[in-house]
Amino acid sequence: MPMTNEDILRDIERKILWLSCWTVHNANHLRDNPDGLKVGGHQASCASMVSLMTALYFSVLKPEDRIAVKPHASPVFHAIQYLFGHQIREKLEAFRGFGGAQSYPSRTKDVDDVDFSTGSVGLGVAITAFSSLIQDYIRAKPWADSTRREGRMIALVGDAELDEGNVFECLQEGWKQGLRNTWWIIDYNRQSLDGVVREGLYDRLEGVFKAFGWDVVTLKYGALQRAAFAEPGGDRLKNWIDTCPNSLYSALTYQGGAAWRKRLMDDIGDQGAVSALIDSRSDSQLAELMVNLGGHCLETLSDAFSGIDHDRPVAFIAYTIKGWGTPLAGHKDNHSGLMTVKQMAAFRSDMGVREGHEWDRFEGLAADRNRVEDFLARVPFNARGRRRLSADALPVPELTPLSDKSISTQAAFGKYLDQLAKGTSPLAERVVTTSPDVTVSTNLGPWVNRRHLFSREEIADTFREERVPSAQKWQFRPDGQHIELGIAEMNLFLLLGAAGLSHQIFGERLLPVGTLYDPFISRGLDALNYACYQDARFLLAATPAGVTLAPEGGAHQSVATPLIGMSQDGLASFEPAFTDELAAIMEWSFDFMQRDGAADPHPRTWLPDGKGGAVYLRLTTRALEQPARVMTSALRQDILDGAYWMRPPGANADLVIVYQGTVATEAIEAAGRIGGDRRDIGVLAVTSADRLAAGFQAVRRARMTGVDGGACHIDRLLQRVPPHATLITVIDGHPASLSWLGGVRGHRVVPLGVEHFGQTGRIDDLYRHHGIDADAIVRAAEMLTPGRPIRLAAV
Repeated sequence: MPMTNEDILRDIERKILWLSCWTVHNANHLRDNPDGLKVGGHQASCASMVSLMTALYFSVLKPEDRIAVKPHASPVFHAIQYLFGHQIREKLEAFRGFGGAQSYPSRTKDVDDVDFSTGSVGLGVAITAFSSLIQDYIRAKPWADSTRREGRMIALVGDAELDEGNVFECLQEGWKQGLRNTWWIIDYNRQSLDGVVREGLYDRLEGVFKAFGWDVVTLKYGALQRAAFAEPGGDRLKNWIDTCPNSLYSALTYQGGAAWRKRLMDDIGDQGAVSALIDSRSDSQLAELMVNLGGHCLETLSDAFSGIDHDRPVAFIAYTIKGWGTPLAGHKDNHSGLMTVKQMAAFRSDMGVREGHEWDRFEGLAADRNRVEDFLARVPFNARGRRRLSADALPVPELTPLSDKSISTQAAFGKYLDQLAKGTSPLAERVVTTSPDVTVSTNLGPWVNRRHLFSREEIADTFREERVPSAQKWQFRPDGQHIELGIAEMNLFLLLGAAGLSHQIFGERLLPVGTLYDPFISRGLDALNYACYQDARFLLAATPAGVTLAPEGGAHQSVATPLIGMSQDGLASFEPAFTDELAAIMEWSFDFMQRDGAADPHPRTWLPDGKGGAVYLRLTTRALEQPARVMTSALRQDILDGAYWMRPPGANADLVIVYQGTVATEAIEAAGRIGGDRRDIGVLAVTSADRLAAGFQAVRRARMTGVDGGACHIDRLLQRVPPHATLITVIDGHPASLSWLGGVRGHRVVPLGVEHFGQTGRIDDLYRHHGIDADAIVRAAEMLTPGRPIRLAAV
């Protein structure tokens, strides 16, 4: 009798279970391992997901659907991609090794078709909701491709992942935004890293999802169990299953059919209908029945997934067995447990895989190879091949210099965005701004007034209709270009990550711009790191920054954020002091966000600028007097490369003041006061310690490998500083942000900055308290020549 598609699907399910387990086994037991450390992997966590992922990838998903795979099910994902022909054997053999398939699915490190990177637990779940919001945003715009079909944004979720707070922050934001086309499929195996989850978790989960407007579909019983429930005595078996504690169900699963029989007979056997139901099955059949939960029944799963005929968000709670189909099934220690060599040999035999043929794509399958290849070619999800899309880059309009004689970088940022809002450039149409409840206080108000807030349906501005005067025109419209978020910073970075991938996920270019208070980057740092790891492209304006936000107190004053900007991969950080610097940086940023070239180092900066990335601007609310100067091409390039000479040092200079950001005023004042004694003093304006440090490190690494391609930008700048000179560095942030400059050419460094929590006060009070005012810079200079006070020049 020829095999049906359903037979082939079950065949593939077994094959995926085999490949995922073998991939982990090979990495731990067969591959050379000179350091002797456990490689790891999660055979049990993979096993509980096999049926769910088989039903989805080979039956339900369409090419436009996007999916975030539970981190610990990575080998299952790679096995599926291997069957599709999108993964290669060499990568599987090197799983968790250098250059091999990644421990957790990665958009940037894996070669197969990863939609969303996962690994930082909970974030892969939440980004699917924000990706769905971005899909709605794009579809509402007149420039969108109306022929592109809506996809479902799907997360495969470990039940223990739902302990992560960001998941519930996301649920609330989704409710506010009218979330659609989102499925979360919960692998409810009731086991976590360290044990079995608490009883009653299901009821809590169901209540939470329903409270936020989600449909909840429970997949508890497989087809075998439902058939047994229809037999005489089946109602008592069903009741026993429903009331059985999680830990007991897991233990009996591990012990097998004989244990099931004894326990069931002891608890509900009555020498009548229930006993007959149990006795009619062998031990192996009874074990198969009891582990035939909804999450392991392809028939149940396919029917449930295919039965959704609406776009409301859906939470599928799929009961599963951790370690299903393996010798590890049910054991409470199985999370990172591994099958022994002996167990794997028996498992291989059960799977019909010949020794030496473990990696063969069609080994162990009952169906004819040609029949399986034809089936795989017709799978809807795989029909169009890889689904990584692209979009053309947009030209960046020039920003007109501001005429303000005194202005803050935060206010200037708002004015430059307003310039874009007034224009009709294609880039302006693709800018989408967002902020966690600080839209006005981060100077996005003018942009929003011109470009409006986004909503799928228009919502009137009640204050305007009631003729109540207000500077804010809060109109929610489908053509709006600002997404207003609640106060959760994790959600901000998840939304920026989703919007920053729109060109690859949806084939439409967006230029996301997010604003928040600089100190609260730390609140969302995990999600910021996650967005950068995915190579999402966005512009982050963090303001106000530093102790310069003096009256707000220590809780609202940032210290470590310059170091975050320097250390965060995939993020170019800047801290301009003046508005002409900011204009140049913003223009460059909108271009940088769209680049997708090679990661080769640029010969001038040694930075891989052709690759592109995200950008972080650290801005302040303190108004500075603006320099009257012409923006030459050379100055502009220096600003973008990270630093320029505000005052070049003379030939006999023994002191250079180096500053970054708003303390420009203090640095320039101190240089003027010291100038009576040290006329050759230099002042170096740093706009990006991040780019300077990255270029310096790149050159250092190259030289260590025997490559000498010349100097980086900071090396060239400091070449004109005599070796005996001292650098006094100053920043409204941690002094380590600039103190490393002494390592470039061996200059002595006196670092000034902020190392401790601030407090309320005036700016001058706090600058004096932390030692970053002009007086502190002068005192630092005096200490360089003990016993010889500096003759201060008249100011």
